[in-house]
Amino acid sequence: MQAGVSVPHYQGMAGELQPLPVLIITSVALLVTGVVMISSASMDMAAATLGNSYHYVIRQILFAGLGCATALVAVNVPISWWERSGWLLLGIGLLVLVLVLTPLGRTVNGSTRWIPMGLFNVQVSEVAKLCLIAYLAGYVVRRREELLHTWPGFLKPLGVLGVASVLLVIQPDFGATVVLVTAAAGMIFLSGVRLSRFMPLIGVLAALGTTLVVTQPYRLKRVVSYLDPWKDQFDSGYQLTQSLIAFGRGEWVGVGLGNSVQKLFFLPEAHTDFIYAIIAEEFGLLGALVVLGLFAALVVSGLVIARRAEKAGMAFGACFSYGITLLIGLQAGINMAVSTGLLPTKGLTLPLVSYGGSSLMVTCIGIAVIARVELERQDRARVASETKGNRNKGGAVYD
Repeated sequence: MQAGVSVPHYQGMAGELQPLPVLIITSVALLVTGVVMISSASMDMAAATLGNSYHYVIRQILFAGLGCATALVAVNVPISWWERSGWLLLGIGLLVLVLVLTPLGRTVNGSTRWIPMGLFNVQVSEVAKLCLIAYLAGYVVRRREELLHTWPGFLKPLGVLGVASVLLVIQPDFGATVVLVTAAAGMIFLSGVRLSRFMPLIGVLAALGTTLVVTQPYRLKRVVSYLDPWKDQFDSGYQLTQSLIAFGRGEWVGVGLGNSVQKLFFLPEAHTDFIYAIIAEEFGLLGALVVLGLFAALVVSGLVIARRAEKAGMAFGACFSYGITLLIGLQAGINMAVSTGLLPTKGLTLPLVSYGGSSLMVTCIGIAVIARVELERQDRARVASETKGNRNKGGAVYD
């Protein structure tokens, strides 16, 4: 009789679009794509600079393994733990942003964004983004009425974001600042805050962003070169023009895996920030669109999971899933837009694809959290269905 009760529930679930398999399949596909493309993009440079062609490939495979291991751990952590640990996570996020500005921080190409941890360096902005989104999701749930109806309730989380943004800009990491602030604002907006409240914030952010660009010569140079990269293609516009050449060489179907010319010391950061350009060169427009489609499917599945959790009354899980999905989607979108010349050059990796342990492992944790939200929602739905079935059964016997 128990089996008879549960059959209608599972039949109904089977007829619905299931976002969780889409989330997992697209994530694994992007992870594998990253390992393959890093092996192609980095071998010649690694052989010439480090004497080991497989240096970056081996490390990326290690990072991928660690990312999968941390995801398996994270998917078994109840969402309630993240909600209870909001203040702890806020403290960790701000602490790492402060520590990187001390002698513990490592400076590369004029930016102090990493803390050495033995085998690899931790990019603190990646850790901070996840921690801050978790804290803000908890705030939105705890102070929902205050957030929706009062200015102080709306401005308090913006104060936390302001402190984190200042610490990020000091590094400097302008790209991570944009991603964090935009994702957080999007999460707060999806929680029900009226768009009119964001208008003054948008104006202030636009003014601050313009000030940051104008007052820093290297940022202003990037904007000018972005508007016309070919005007100074051997200096400020060099990176973007080489990326555009890679897209041009790829045409429709690409030159083939391993046959990129731009990776041969022409395009800087070919295995990190500009790996999308190498994908376009070796697999053409069609290959670039496939990667774009994978990210679009990942983001849509994450938003669907968040929306379902919201309908199921899982307020924190929904808000947290919205925030994580926006983080991944915004970072991927900005990276691909930079590679194609739609945005000025920013030091942002392509999630799950670019070389680097911090971004990969934090992204894997974020995806595992979204998966956990969906699993908990399914458990709730199953329990509710079984309870309803048992009640109906009991009523029939009584009659």
